[in-house]
This record gives sequence, C-alpha cells and structure tokens, in this order.
Amino acid sequence: MRAFNHITLVCAVMSGTIGFAQKTADQVPELPLAEAIQIALSNNRPVAISKLDITKANWQVAATKSKRFPEINTYFFGSGNLTPASFTFKKGIFPNGDGPPVPSKDVHIDLSQTFTGYAVAQVAQPLTQLYKIRLAIREQELEVDLAKTKYQGNRQSVVADVKQAYYAVLQSESALHAAEVTVASYKETDRVMLEYLSEESVLKSNSLDVKAKLAQAQYQVAELNDTLQTQKEKLNDLLGRDIDTPFRTQPVEPVSSEELDLSVARQAALKQRPEIKEAEIDTHRAEYDRRIAKSAYIPDIGAAFHYMSPIGTQILPQNIASAGVEMKWDPFEWGERRDNVKQKEATVSQSKYQLDETRSQVLIDVDNSFRKLSESRLLLQVATAARDAANEKLREVNNEFSKSVMLLRDVLDQQTAVANANHNYEQGLLAFWSAKAQFEKALGEE
Repeated sequence: MRAFNHITLVCAVMSGTIGFAQKTADQVPELPLAEAIQIALSNNRPVAISKLDITKANWQVAATKSKRFPEINTYFFGSGNLTPASFTFKKGIFPNGDGPPVPSKDVHIDLSQTFTGYAVAQVAQPLTQLYKIRLAIREQELEVDLAKTKYQGNRQSVVADVKQAYYAVLQSESALHAAEVTVASYKETDRVMLEYLSEESVLKSNSLDVKAKLAQAQYQVAELNDTLQTQKEKLNDLLGRDIDTPFRTQPVEPVSSEELDLSVARQAALKQRPEIKEAEIDTHRAEYDRRIAKSAYIPDIGAAFHYMSPIGTQILPQNIASAGVEMKWDPFEWGERRDNVKQKEATVSQSKYQLDETRSQVLIDVDNSFRKLSESRLLLQVATAARDAANEKLREVNNEFSKSVMLLRDVLDQQTAVANANHNYEQGLLAFWSAKAQFEKALGEE
C-alpha cells in the first residue's frame, strides 16, 4: 500500500509541476511558425538591405536611360586683365585702292576696359552612341534582375533559418520536458530510498547511486534551460526584434506526405534556385560587356549646337552660334580595343563554365537533401515504434505493480523510459521537419 501511495505521489507531483508550467506558459504569447516567418520577412535587416539594392538598381537604370537625350553644357569665365589686351592697326593696313590710307594713322584699340569674359552653351545629341547606350541600359536592367534574385535568395535563406531556429527551440523544449520528468522521478525515488535506508531495506550505495543520477539529471535541466534561452534569443534576432521578447512555440504538424520524385525535384530546383538565376544573369552580363567592348570600334558621332557670347569686349561679336556634326574618334589606340574584346570573350567563357558548375552543385544539394529527408522519415518511424513499445511496457508495469509484483523503482524507471521515448519521438519529428525545410530550400522554395 505504501508503494502505491508513492507512485500516486510521483504522478501528482509531476502533474502539478507540468500544470503550473503550462499555466505560466499560457500567459506568454504564442508564436506560430507561419507568423514567425512573416515577421522575419518584414523585419529582418539583411532582407531589408537586399530589397533596397533593387531600388538602387532601378534608379541606376533611369540614370543610364537619361543619356539618350541631348547633353546640354554651359560654361562661363570672367576675369580682370593682368596684362593689357589691345589691338593695334597700322596706318594703311586695309587696302583702299587709290583712296586715302585706311586707317589714316596708327590706331590703338583696347579689347576691354576692366572686366571681361565669355559664356558658352553647347547642346549635343548622340547618334551613333545610342547603340552603346542601349547596351548599357540592358546591362543595368540585368543588374536589377540580379538584385531581385539576390533578394529572393535572401528571403529563402531567412525562411530556412527561421524554420531551423524554430525547430531547434521545439527540440530543446521537448528535451527539457523529458529531463524535468526524469528529475521528478529521481527525486521521488531518492525520497523512497531514504525511507528504505532508514529501515535498512536497501544498501547505502543504492541510495548514493540515485543521488548521483538525480544530480546529473538536474545538471541536464540547467544546461537545457541555458540552451533554450540562447536559441530563443537567436530566433528573436532573426525576426528583427528585441532578443528578450517572450514567446512560446506551437507544436509541429504530423508528418507530411511523401515528397516529389527526385527527377521532378531536380527540375524544380533548376528553375527556382536563385544561385542558378544569378549565374545565368552573370552570363548575360558578360555577353553585354563583350558587345559594349566591341562597340568601341564605332566613332562617336552626334549633332551639336554651340553658342558663345563674349562679355565686356568692344570689338568682338557679341553672339556667335553654330550648328553641325561632331565626331570623336581615336584611330591609333595600339590594340587596346582588340585586347578589351578578347578579355571580355574570356569572361563570357568563364561565366558559362560557372553556370554549369552551379547547376551541378545545385543537383548535388537536391539529391543530398532528398536522401536526408528520406532517412529522417524512416528514423521517425523507428522512434514512433519505440514510443509505442515504451507506453505499452509502462501499461504492463503499472498493471503488475497494482498486483504488488514489481518494485516502485521499476515503475519509475519505466516512466523515465517512456519520457525518453516520447522525447526521441519529438526529436525525430522535429528532425524530419528540419530536413523538410532544408529540402524546400534546396528546391528554391520559401
């Protein structure tokens, strides 16, 4: 009868402890995984930085497009003369036939009295340069595509990191719960052992052995508590909020259905992985760089209008305007254009090799993630079977104990075994979802 009261007390203590912890936990706001992902995508700082890169790239495209329009330049220079600026016309310098000499005597004319200068305005409309500008615009548009791809990749990484961090918290909570159950079990066993020791029913070494196991279990609880707090701080940091923000997790869902066929998964990854998209964009950028280098062979020809107005002068025209065609061309560049083209062609070849290498690495990653996920599914089946066996064993032990066939310690040990089996099941379930998150990342999904 006393043993029966002991087991009843253990159950009561464990139920009361768990009930109190549950009541306290219910006061903390629950954080479902889906909500955590949305918070991270909204607040995560690296994601926000990569999103601003898209804005910057779009403005760069707009700046490049503005080069298609006429270029207007103005220039003004004003000064005071440090040395006299004047014109001297000698007597008779201008032909006048048989008439009197023009001028009739030497004439000295100052260009200006004090302040002088000139204002210049130029308007140039590019013509042959429009082809180069179109290439530059397209290259900048590829920069926008690259920024978007990197932003998408950062989002996928954040989602995967949040899932892994969330599952890590769940794993630690599961382990902590199992450890607390073990501590409660050893505490009651220790109390019973002390009673038996006073009655000289057991050896002192048996009591010391229980105390050692209790101390080890209590250390494990403290260690898991510290680990759990660190993991929660890291998760809060991923969500872009104060690391001390309290929250409680939500249990994971049951195991999902079987995954895609491996060949289908490979095709999905090749279409969705940001690394492949980045490599493809780099290949296109290298091709446009090569075309821009070849366009250097084309002379820069454009329509131009020039206007100049001298200021503070007495004899120069006040308005000088002209319109025409201007060309800029460097005929002797000693093979520089050819060398640049060859360099860009080598870059194009490099980018193509890199694209093939990236595709190969993505397929390896998908294959490995697919196999790990299959392994975790099988391991979960093992944990499920072990949990069911432990629960059935506990039922049998309790049944035998009610008939006073089994010792109290055997019952407590089996309770601990059940807690461990349940913990292993939770660990297997969460390991499966972690592998699932990694597989989804390998496919390029959020």
